[in-house]
Amino acid sequence: MAERVFLLDASVYVFRAWFSVSDGVSDDEGLPANAVFGYGAFLCDLLERQRPDYIVAAFDESLTSSFRNDIYPDYKANRPPPPDDLRRQFQVCQRFTEALGVPVLASERYEADDLIGSFARRVRGDAVSMVYTTADKDLAQLMEGTDSWWDAARDRWLDAEGVRANLGVAPHQIADLLGLAGDSVDNIPGVPGIGRKTAAALLAALESLDGVYADLDAVTRLGLRGAKRVRGLLETHREQAYLSRELTRIHCEVPLNVSLDDARWQGWDGGTLDDTPLPRQLRNRALRLAEAYPD
Repeated sequence: MAERVFLLDASVYVFRAWFSVSDGVSDDEGLPANAVFGYGAFLCDLLERQRPDYIVAAFDESLTSSFRNDIYPDYKANRPPPPDDLRRQFQVCQRFTEALGVPVLASERYEADDLIGSFARRVRGDAVSMVYTTADKDLAQLMEGTDSWWDAARDRWLDAEGVRANLGVAPHQIADLLGLAGDSVDNIPGVPGIGRKTAAALLAALESLDGVYADLDAVTRLGLRGAKRVRGLLETHREQAYLSRELTRIHCEVPLNVSLDDARWQGWDGGTLDDTPLPRQLRNRALRLAEAYPD
């Protein structure tokens, strides 16, 4: 069985902790630490239960500075900037992640998805299987072969067939799906008037966005409800559809300074843990993990 590489979309779980853990939790400096506590406990659970062969964690630092903002200035413009306290806790979460022996990937130019995709492409030839650890199904576009998509907080696993059952398309079609249907979460327009169900039907018949635009007349022969209207929308918004696909497609050529050897999980870094402000309960939990799995 191939060794598994856990590719953690860490920011998803930091945000989840920020909204779900009481803001009364504080660290040993007396500062709020609800996101740190929730994310840190989650990461300890993951390491303890899964004992990953390899693991890296990617953090988002590019809300307004991603290369996608150059392409489309309104990209994610609907998202407010994180409050200062959450930004501070993100930094602590990164330090805690490194203290547990997990390399951190972060960039002001590329998003966590791009960093994860680039790392996966870099190590793909080393007979390893990827576990995309996230709550964002769009990341499933990276899946190949025996890869898995896993929402660790809900312990929900999907293989390629599971992705198709949930999204109506295969992993390699997800960027095309979003090019057609858009994504309101990231403020990506897609083709106005075309939802995911219609987009999935188009891709089931014509395979890709390129296939759709190679034969727009075929759209009217598919038996879709309002087929003539759909064809007209596609024709009118061709440029926007391709722009939306470019925005949703994960960029997998980011230069990285982390190798597969670096990602082999071998325990913790006590010095970094000592220097990281943490809630006492989380620090004790990390120390118990370190004792159970010494490097």
